[in-house]
Amino acid sequence: MKADSLQTSLAWLHDVLRGKIGHGLDTRVLEGLRVVHAEKGLMRFDLVVPDGVSDADGNWHVGALASLLDLLGGVAIFSFANRVTTSVDFSVSYYSTAKIQEHVEIESKVTANRGKLIHVVVEVRRKGNGELIAVGKQWMASNKLTVAQLSNL
Repeated sequence: MKADSLQTSLAWLHDVLRGKIGHGLDTRVLEGLRVVHAEKGLMRFDLVVPDGVSDADGNWHVGALASLLDLLGGVAIFSFANRVTTSVDFSVSYYSTAKIQEHVEIESKVTANRGKLIHVVVEVRRKGNGELIAVGKQWMASNKLTVAQLSNL
């Protein structure tokens, strides 16, 4: 029996959050992330920007934010497609800065399915006023890795 893609993607995300799989950077970038809503191809999260991802000015480091966009885009795609994918095109637009310990809302949504290519958009907004902080747009392609193989990388 094939595992449910939504449950598998959430289990993978929780293992990354606990530091059981992935790289230390992944765990650091996602520290404190809370899943608010999850369905196939659409996920919403809350996050208080953690201390460990700041730049010299106390803002959310743009590289850490880009890593978060990439990770959460991949989680939404897996929940939709039930397969491991590889980024083939990734762009980020930054609209505002966010300070460390600021509360943000994140939405990761699959917006196109072209067979082996899937597109996802991840938006980060300031909690409360909804001001747009960043948008990541990503095309991902199927690869032959299983979730278990990916966890061992």
